[in-house]
Amino acid sequence: MPSAVPAEPLKFAYWVPNVSGGLVTSTIEQRTDWGYDYNRKLAQTAENSGFEYALSQVRYMASYGADHQHESTSFSLALLLATERLKVIAAVHPGLWQPGVLSKWVATADHLSKGRIAVNVVSGWLKAEFTALGEPWLEHDERYRRTEEFIRVLREIWTSDSAEFRGDFYRIHDFDLKPKPLDVPGRAHPEIFQGGNSSAARRNGGRVSDWYFSNGKDYEGFSEQVTEVLGHAADAGRTTPPKFGLNGFMIARDTEKEARETLREIIAKANKPAVEGFRDAVQQAGASTGNKQGMWADSSFEDLVQYNDGFRTQLIGTPEQIADRAIEYKRRGANLLLLGYLHFQEEVEHFGTHVLPIIREKEAELADRTPALVGS
Repeated sequence: MPSAVPAEPLKFAYWVPNVSGGLVTSTIEQRTDWGYDYNRKLAQTAENSGFEYALSQVRYMASYGADHQHESTSFSLALLLATERLKVIAAVHPGLWQPGVLSKWVATADHLSKGRIAVNVVSGWLKAEFTALGEPWLEHDERYRRTEEFIRVLREIWTSDSAEFRGDFYRIHDFDLKPKPLDVPGRAHPEIFQGGNSSAARRNGGRVSDWYFSNGKDYEGFSEQVTEVLGHAADAGRTTPPKFGLNGFMIARDTEKEARETLREIIAKANKPAVEGFRDAVQQAGASTGNKQGMWADSSFEDLVQYNDGFRTQLIGTPEQIADRAIEYKRRGANLLLLGYLHFQEEVEHFGTHVLPIIREKEAELADRTPALVGS
């Protein structure tokens, strides 16, 4: 566990439901919608309810209950233009994007949004999305090597007047991007998020990413990832280590019993063929790593009903109980919680009114008795 906690207030992001089927693969009612009108209102509600970020999902074809999907970058820009403060993170795939082209898109989106765009660089797990488009499917660690180069190219183009890069996957020569992204205090360039669970993902997180996203984890599982990623950052000589985001599915109710009953109903009504198909696909991907530490390698059927292991984080119970868990994750190095819900519009608003104030009270108490983590 880190010897000190992040000094900044805990940040919050939500999963943009730009993909049909909601955030759980279940037939339970989910009062949410993947269309733009719903999402525009949700983004406005979120920025007025204490959320600083939103993450637009990336899917290119139907899979495991997600029959329809809006493209992540265009959807992200639409949400940016519909809001005033919210930062939107667009998920993108190396191999389907060329980093120089993406760098130009991001620079334009940054100017249009006054500095609020970010990217989540996703190495990819769904082989069919690549092969259906005629693109090569690399083995696991090669996908992460490509991701590392992709991130290095983005940073080089955004920060150099005459970008140069020679790697195994990308080569850039004398490329001068104009306009550059905006000069925003506190950042060198638009923020780069990257996630995973494997050793290769953790190395990338430590060496090149601004933020490392973790799938849902219990306390010890999250602490173990933080320790390893920070170790890679130290080995790389980074003076500013990456920050950490943790995925969690939140069920905040008046009583713990009510919240647990909701969880039981979600799992009882799981779309079993979709969950099992997803499990077969992702656990093969997780097991493909040398040490079997890939994403979802040890996820149970129940875990995968929320497809980023969000139940494992256990943000389930009363507002007070959820606040206690959030603070404990902050103690263990979390800078941000990435949240999903059954009923986004209502529950995002409920979070801002009933959960966030308790978290802020407990943060103040924690700050009075704990040293701050340098550089956080």
